[in-house]
Amino acid sequence: MTANEVRKKAKNELESLLNDLFREQFNLRMQKGSGQLSKPDRIRSVRRDIARIKTILHETARAET
Repeated sequence: MTANEVRKKAKNELESLLNDLFREQFNLRMQKGSGQLSKPDRIRSVRRDIARIKTILHETARAET
């Protein structure tokens, strides 16, 4: 997911996507802890997607005020 793709989405879409990514991050951490993680690179990409979405949400909130 690129920043341009994130910017095209509505605020409520981004918030629901952010919640989904937090759930996925939690599940990946649990899989890693139990030794069942099949794609370790997915942890990094989920973490970066979360940061990207939070950055865009913060930018839009600052632009509104």
